[in-house]
Amino acid sequence: MRRFFTSESVTEGHPDKLCDLISDSILDECLMQDENSRVAMETFASGNKITIAGQLTSTARIKLSEIVRNTIKEIGYDNAETDIDYRTCEISADITRQSPDIAMGVDIGGAGDQGIMFGYACDETEEYMPYAISMAHKLSKRLTEVRKEKIIPYLRPDGKTQVTVEYSEDGKPIRIETILISTQHLDTVTIEKLKEDIKKHVIDAVIPSNMIDENTNIYVNPTGRFVIGGPLGDTGLTGRKIIVDTYGGYARHGGGCFSGKDASKVDRSAAYMARFIAKNIVANGLAKKCELQLSYAIGMAEPLSIYIETFGTGTVSDEEIVKLIREKFDLTPNGIIKYLDLKKPIYRKTTNYGHFGKPDLPWEQIIKL
Repeated sequence: MRRFFTSESVTEGHPDKLCDLISDSILDECLMQDENSRVAMETFASGNKITIAGQLTSTARIKLSEIVRNTIKEIGYDNAETDIDYRTCEISADITRQSPDIAMGVDIGGAGDQGIMFGYACDETEEYMPYAISMAHKLSKRLTEVRKEKIIPYLRPDGKTQVTVEYSEDGKPIRIETILISTQHLDTVTIEKLKEDIKKHVIDAVIPSNMIDENTNIYVNPTGRFVIGGPLGDTGLTGRKIIVDTYGGYARHGGGCFSGKDASKVDRSAAYMARFIAKNIVANGLAKKCELQLSYAIGMAEPLSIYIETFGTGTVSDEEIVKLIREKFDLTPNGIIKYLDLKKPIYRKTTNYGHFGKPDLPWEQIIKL
């Protein structure tokens, strides 16, 4: 039976990702000045206006407007008539301190909230990520590269990609069924020229030739026009791309987003640790696929539960793997922060093209179990 799975990615200019990057930029600036900063920062973008809201407890003194404008400029937005302009956009803020009711639980080493977090890994790619999301991220990243390097100079920052993968009966990716790319562009270019350049400089540069055949469907800007984009075309909000950020829908998700949150929030830190453990279970040959769930209660340090699913691919029992996890890893919030060194200002590097699968991040390192 033919099986197909689809995942999507977005570029750094997508309005939601613009907001994620602003939130993570604020977080990194706080951590650079005060590694114990408690940050929960949300960004909302609409038209030529940016609104920042959230909680911040820190000794850091940050220049909020400067961070916002520099981030928008870095992405490449400079036209309020088509998306947003870093020079003229309106910026407003409503920031308070962390609630003392939450702080009293975090101060003693407990979790900053209740919740469930998932980590996943498989052997479909060299980075131990599902094939569809891996390819979708690479296409999105390439869209940004060809724009900023002026290989395709008429592109604008907003864009999306989507990849449908066909799997064999034994669960291996064998070909790509569909590639969909929607990218913002200047109104001076024709759709024919756009399709030609995207195929040559993006798709052919990223997708292995043996994964595309004469039956692969390729769609570029299906409506024929994508000039108005960014926050002018659609509002942006921190935390709306949680599936793009993780495993492209291939694994379960606990529902919490990452960006704008310091590591005392287990939504972020425990999801990173779960990925680290799942990846090392696969990398150490204990399974070909692994999904790990952790659950926490606010103010409590130890996880309430640990759940493992290896989908029948384990070389040892799931019970043995859980036992190994409990013996080897400190899964308290403070234990995770210390093990993965999560007080460093590393979070802008995570924002775009997935929080997982990037070899230089601490939760992507491979160890011997």
